[in-house]
Amino acid sequence: MEDDEPMNATEDNNKEALEAEVAPALISVHPAHHSVAVAVGSDLRVFDLRESGPVTLGAESNEVFHHKESIRAIRYGAKGKVFVSAGDDKVVKIWATDSWRCLCSVPTEKKVSAVAISDNGQFVCYADKFGTVWFVELDESIENQASVQKKGSPLLSHYCSIITSLEFSPDGQFIITADRDFKIRVTVFPKKPLNGAHEIQSYCLGHTEFVSCLAFVYSHDCPQGYLVSGSGDATVRLWDFASGLLLHTCAVGSQVGNKEANGTENNHFVVTDLCTTSDGSSVFVAVQSLPGIFLLSSDFSAKTLSVIRVVSIIEEDFIPTSLGTSLTSDFLWMVMGVSNLPGFNASSLARVRVITGLTKHTSESGDNHCNVLEDKQVPCGEQLLEHLQGSLSIDKDVFSAAAEAVKTSMRNLLIKKQYSTERREFRKRGRNDKKGKR
Repeated sequence: MEDDEPMNATEDNNKEALEAEVAPALISVHPAHHSVAVAVGSDLRVFDLRESGPVTLGAESNEVFHHKESIRAIRYGAKGKVFVSAGDDKVVKIWATDSWRCLCSVPTEKKVSAVAISDNGQFVCYADKFGTVWFVELDESIENQASVQKKGSPLLSHYCSIITSLEFSPDGQFIITADRDFKIRVTVFPKKPLNGAHEIQSYCLGHTEFVSCLAFVYSHDCPQGYLVSGSGDATVRLWDFASGLLLHTCAVGSQVGNKEANGTENNHFVVTDLCTTSDGSSVFVAVQSLPGIFLLSSDFSAKTLSVIRVVSIIEEDFIPTSLGTSLTSDFLWMVMGVSNLPGFNASSLARVRVITGLTKHTSESGDNHCNVLEDKQVPCGEQLLEHLQGSLSIDKDVFSAAAEAVKTSMRNLLIKKQYSTERREFRKRGRNDKKGKR
């Protein structure tokens, strides 16, 4: 048995390495609907909706600033002036969206799992898989400078728990972090970040599995808004984040019919992403195994979330991995796909779908006008799809394989493995050996 241990451990390490390479496709939309960005693997693809054409990154400077490994987080910020991408190559890239020039590259100590940008564009924060949040302060004149390299400074830590989502509160007073260990932490963003963020406002506790995503719903009458969280426990929860009070739990897993979920059991309905409308009235939810999205209504007076309907993607096994919308359009953008899909030649394909009619639903009765657009109806049509997807035609088998790959990679990333004492020591020695060879 002892002789088999190194072999088994090596096989586990090889399996984990393969699964780690599978990165789900991500999508992000400019808040004024100027452009759409898709990341799949190490590819960052941006399409300019105003010019109706693909964007060449770094074109103004004639320099190439591509990521070398899978991108795990993308985000527009500062009212759309800044875009951030980061991931497994341990580099955070900050882009100016007027020219798509790389303003600066920030080397990181660990792989990056989440990013956030303050509303005024002064701070870019990023979280790593060791549980530490770092920040970079942007110079006011940085847009007029050549691309520079900056160094991040530590802000706070979750102590060895992977941070899965990172958000600034709508008023910028707090920074909210969610992690693999079921918790959400609300921290006061300090006036002097170099001294660290030490004042914890609250903890939002109640999820029974990893917290996968965060979003905010707010209105003119409630500018501070409420926090919405999704989790591996198949629930979406509404919080008064300043106090940490749980206001309502919406069990989306139990709302899915067997036909819509292809027979998947309810306890596998991991919430993978959340997206909200600009008026705070609706929350859109992507769930593993569901070919479509949930449309939830948020009631500010009752402080509740309720399922209005499931918007199904018919005739396709389309299970979105990421959602995005803007403040000025009536479109919900969705993407499905993975990189380095084992057994397929198509290494970095994605599938983009768009839903319109987001602001026209009227009540919980299900009377709404959400409509899944055909490819020719998507803004900028086939030219956009060909650029963002990598191809106009994608084999149906890829959809099913992509859905399973995302499910497996998320489970292995966010659900803690249990190892024997001997196995833990073997893995520790392996990591130390790797460090010694650097």
